[in-house]
Amino acid sequence: MRLYPTGPAGTRAAALAAALLLLAGAGPAVADDGRPDRDFTIEDPRVTESSGLAASRAHPGVYWTHNDSDDGPYVFAVDSRTGKTLATITMRGVGEPRDVEAISIGPDGDIYVGDIGDNLDGTWSHVWIYRFPEPKQLRDATVDAVQYDVKYADGARNAEALMVHPKTGRVYIASKNEDGGGFYEGPAKLTAGAVNTFRRVDEVPWVTDGAFSPDGKRLVLRSYFSAREYAFENGRLGEDRSVAAPFQRQAESVTYTADGSALMFGSEGARSDVVRVEVAGGGSGGDQDRGKPSGSGGAGGEAGDQGDGGGEDGGKGGAGLGAAIVVGAGVLWFALRRKRG
Repeated sequence: MRLYPTGPAGTRAAALAAALLLLAGAGPAVADDGRPDRDFTIEDPRVTESSGLAASRAHPGVYWTHNDSDDGPYVFAVDSRTGKTLATITMRGVGEPRDVEAISIGPDGDIYVGDIGDNLDGTWSHVWIYRFPEPKQLRDATVDAVQYDVKYADGARNAEALMVHPKTGRVYIASKNEDGGGFYEGPAKLTAGAVNTFRRVDEVPWVTDGAFSPDGKRLVLRSYFSAREYAFENGRLGEDRSVAAPFQRQAESVTYTADGSALMFGSEGARSDVVRVEVAGGGSGGDQDRGKPSGSGGAGGEAGDQGDGGGEDGGKGGAGLGAAIVVGAGVLWFALRRKRG
């Protein structure tokens, strides 16, 4: 998301993000021995505002991403082994994208692209979702995409997280608000040529992206400074737990790996880093590795999870940097909250 601060809330968010940018000096991530699904850096100079991530179902180790606003109808397939773009997909038949913020893959293998951002917080009467089959071959191509009109039952709002359930195919959206947003459920089936109304079914914290686990039993929601993983059953959020998201310059995206063993956290910016974080019960590491970045992609851990330093150096960030960021963010946050009062 491009930051367009408006009013006190926008000013606070911009100030806090700027402070963390100064504190977080981690270097770029590097591929881990050429294996897929490890830390990597998006090398394509065209991808400067990666706002969403989705692990490919058809191509192991490949992640789909896109730019934010003002870029056009483009989606990029990035190889996690090298960080190189393997294919650029141009969507045809979707008009002019306005503020693309999210991407997800459904159980039918279709890619869903969420043009759901609204930087003016509810000035647009509707937003859009685009859908097309994931290409079987990775090469530059133009594809016909279906466009769905979306409205919210309780009025327009800003959102950056769109998640397609991997079993039911139902689409969910989490709205973005500093003081907490809503979790919205779409109709059982999206309909082209008609308005698709999303209804608020739960409350969520400040969210910049989200993703379902491959089995559909878990949902992760991230913000600029933290992430939480929820149990998901019968279309509703259940018990939640903290996931130690890495500190990133503008934390905008998250997805599970295709096997569900880890989360991949992304950020905006030129040559932005994607950082792998193990999840509880998701792989050989189990609970003891939950929240540990796998490589050199920045300081891992959120407030309350500082024990996951990860060795003598703690990656390029370590416990010292993590603690400094937490303290600095906390001081600035409470100062800004007092100022608002």
